[in-house]
Amino acid sequence: MHYTDLFNDKSDLYARARPTYPKALYTFLADQCTHHKLAWDCACGNGQSAINLVKHFNHVNATDVSANQIANAFMHPKITYSVCPSEQTPFQSQTFDAVCVAQALHWMNFDCFWPEVQRVLKPGGLFATWGYTWTKLTPQIDAIVQTALLDVINPYWATQNKLLWDHYQDISIPFELIDTPEFTMTTEWTLAEFVAYLHTWSSTRRCIDAINDDFFDALYQQLLEVWGDAKKRTSVTFEFCCLVGMNNIKVNEKISDR
Repeated sequence: MHYTDLFNDKSDLYARARPTYPKALYTFLADQCTHHKLAWDCACGNGQSAINLVKHFNHVNATDVSANQIANAFMHPKITYSVCPSEQTPFQSQTFDAVCVAQALHWMNFDCFWPEVQRVLKPGGLFATWGYTWTKLTPQIDAIVQTALLDVINPYWATQNKLLWDHYQDISIPFELIDTPEFTMTTEWTLAEFVAYLHTWSSTRRCIDAINDDFFDALYQQLLEVWGDAKKRTSVTFEFCCLVGMNNIKVNEKISDR
């Protein structure tokens, strides 16, 4: 299975069940930009970042390889969606004031992706990537998620996920990184909302396809026993990482000359 297939299935669920990124993140990114004419939300998925970036940029181009993700994206007159790989886009050179990659950098073909970002990003433009990994609720809930879900689906993770788990520290980003504050990513979910989120994991769906969904039903029942009222909202905290860099290439300098 190609990695792009992991996000075509259940795209509508993905759009409904995924958590939102911290609002302070977008304010920080906008504050680092000299100009706010145009941003690229790269590998945009359902457009969660694009719909927030339009609050700070005049227009946002959002791209993804999954047509199904785009079909379930948040529509806005200041967002232009298109289906294309991040490594090869139709954009003109030195177009964007900012290029953002949310929860997707680990899927890129870096040999092709970085030259493309360097090509379309304006001199002095901003590159930002961020993502989240594990959840933290209560000790009891976390223990159930570990034994009833994570231990079961562990063989079904794509190898690229480890790059995100390690907070992208093993990826060589070709921009001058700047100091970035720590952002807190939290939400409050009912049991149904939390379980729906766990179901969006590609490894969960691959495991269900391989061995059926009995383990997932058992997970729900165990969680229900400790959750109490299934409609009660419980605080969910996500492990979050963010890397931001500036394109310090001079205005008249060609990428090939670097």
